[in-house]
Amino acid sequence: MEEFRRAYARLCAAGGAAPQEAVLRRLRELGGAPGRGRLDLAAQSLSLETCGALGRLLPGAAPFAEVALGDCGLSEEGGRGPSDHLGLLFQGNNLRTVGAEALGKLLRQNKSIRRLILEWNSLGVWEEGFSFFCQGLGANNFLQRLDLRNNQINHQGAGELAVALKQNASLQELDLRWNNIGLLGGRALLNCLHSNKTLKRLELAGNNVPSDILKAVEQAMDHNQDRQTILSETQNRAYILSKEVLSLKDEKTKQFLDLMDTIDKQREEIARNGRMSAARVSQLQEALDEQHSIMNSLKAKLQMTEAALALSEQKVHNLGELLNATKQEQTSMAERHFTELHRLAEGADREGRLLRDLSTASEKNLLLRNQVDELEKKCKVQQDQLFQVKQDLTNTTAELKLRAVQAEERLEMEKRRFKQSLEDMESLRVKEVDHMTQHIEASERSMQDRIQRLEAIRIALEEELSQVKAAALTERGQAEEELIKVRNQARLEEQQRLEHLEEKLRLMTESRDEAQNCCLKQKQMVAETQAKANQLSLHADGLRRRLEELQQDLNSKEEEKVTEVNKVKVELQEQIGHLQAERTAQDGLREKIAALERQLKALSSNHREALLDKEGEISMLLEKLRMKEADISRMREEEAQRASFLQNAIMAYVQGSPLGTHSSRK
Repeated sequence: MEEFRRAYARLCAAGGAAPQEAVLRRLRELGGAPGRGRLDLAAQSLSLETCGALGRLLPGAAPFAEVALGDCGLSEEGGRGPSDHLGLLFQGNNLRTVGAEALGKLLRQNKSIRRLILEWNSLGVWEEGFSFFCQGLGANNFLQRLDLRNNQINHQGAGELAVALKQNASLQELDLRWNNIGLLGGRALLNCLHSNKTLKRLELAGNNVPSDILKAVEQAMDHNQDRQTILSETQNRAYILSKEVLSLKDEKTKQFLDLMDTIDKQREEIARNGRMSAARVSQLQEALDEQHSIMNSLKAKLQMTEAALALSEQKVHNLGELLNATKQEQTSMAERHFTELHRLAEGADREGRLLRDLSTASEKNLLLRNQVDELEKKCKVQQDQLFQVKQDLTNTTAELKLRAVQAEERLEMEKRRFKQSLEDMESLRVKEVDHMTQHIEASERSMQDRIQRLEAIRIALEEELSQVKAAALTERGQAEEELIKVRNQARLEEQQRLEHLEEKLRLMTESRDEAQNCCLKQKQMVAETQAKANQLSLHADGLRRRLEELQQDLNSKEEEKVTEVNKVKVELQEQIGHLQAERTAQDGLREKIAALERQLKALSSNHREALLDKEGEISMLLEKLRMKEADISRMREEEAQRASFLQNAIMAYVQGSPLGTHSSRK
């Protein structure tokens, strides 16, 4: 505040005049007041230099919310000074042509004035200045309150104001009391209210305006207030709907992030299982290599035994020495067989380890099944959410139907009111005609000119009434046609939306069925692997039994070696046959191991395909989410458009009906 006072004193000194003491005193009084105060300079005789200084200081960041300059005796030049601020009070300053032009320029360029008090001036004396002021008012879209009481405004000035009000979209209160508007000015202001939907208060008392026009203006103001309340309600509803849509988006994003986390965890588990299976395959390959080495050693032993048999046939006469050699060889072979049996036992232990690994793999498959069940539950939750969205759509359609029914009821009420007003008009017209005929019979000879004028006025009124009736009928037909079109369009759009949602539900159910089929296939593959593992365990038990039989055979051979050489040869042949059978069995084991490897590869490929399918489903879900968001935004825009169409149609009809009644009364 101190800076403002210093700037004022500096500008007055620059203009060659001393600052006025009254202005300085007011500024000192406001120095300790908190916030943006009110600079009251009413009833102060301000000089031209003071007005110019205030005009240059107030457009900036002045610390005032309102400046009162009433009854200051401002001249035309002084009225140009104070301009740009939130509230300006110029009452009682006798502003005329130049002041009106300055105010018009101010309203055309200014974007911060919200209230302008101009009572007890003479703005309407000069038509050119007041028309310039009205042009500025029409170009302004920020002023909310205008006070023009006691400004000598006639019917032509009211016409200029009506033109400005048709262009203005921000003015809410207009006070025109105690002017000279008259009948024509009242009609012009009433006609401009068809296009102006923002004016809430219009005061016309003390202007010689008929009561029917005043009532029509009041009704128009009531309609504008109702329209503003409806607009505020629709804006609040749209804000609430936008909040709900944002909350739904947040929930969907959270669900999508949770789903992505679970999928990442599943990928990590599948990769870990693949690494473990590769390690197991490498272990199995090592076991096979060891068995190959054992078979090669057995083949070498067989060749040595055949060579020993050939020597025994050649040296029959040295049976004793050969028998001793064979005994030694058999003992060495028994030791070797014992070591081989020990190695086979170790191979059985390895097979047991492999079986345990298979059991752990089955447990992990069970965990994967549980995860698949969780995914199915999440799919069900998403279906519930879709059902909730469908319920919301039904609720919105029900609300739209209720609004349509309410609009129809309002139309019926307006029709009845219009009929009643027509009947009242007819009765009033009959009464007026009777009164006029009586008056004409009483003063026929002295009032012939007046009778002719009254007849001309009556004919004009009848023509206006017929025109208003025709306009009302056309407007009513147009309103009914627009309502029918809007209803049909709403029904078609609702049907299309329902069909679209049903198609989306069908696609979701198909994707869920496909996922269930994939899960069943995986379960079948796991069952087959378990069955093959059981077969492998049974085969290992058979091998163990065969090893026990071989041990028994070796014991019997040791007992029968001393008896006969021929029996030894037969026993050796039997051992060769057993070894061949074992070789075939080992070949079968190799084939089974290769089959298991192929199955593992197939399982890994199936897992990869399942992962790819899940990623595709996730992308589909994301696309559906985007489509739903687009549908929701489109629905919101369509609902706003429908509401605006219905409001425009109803307001046009409602505004048209009272106009007809008042014009007929005129």
